[in-house]
Amino acid sequence: MEDDADESKPTITAELTDGPLKGTSFEAEVVEGRPPKILDVAGDDGATSRYCLEDWVQTGTSALYSFLYRV
Repeated sequence: MEDDADESKPTITAELTDGPLKGTSFEAEVVEGRPPKILDVAGDDGATSRYCLEDWVQTGTSALYSFLYRV
């Protein structure tokens, strides 16, 4: 029997285009076959910033996100 924990989930590269984490990129899990609409990202200073998907339609293995606010 195969272990489900070893099965990798699909991801995209989330690229943060502005705000306090501008220029940061990381792998994010795909949700229902699409990039997640909202990402809460912890910075090095411990503060969390909320980012949203810039465009509903994006292609390829990466997606661009814009800063909304600190949470």
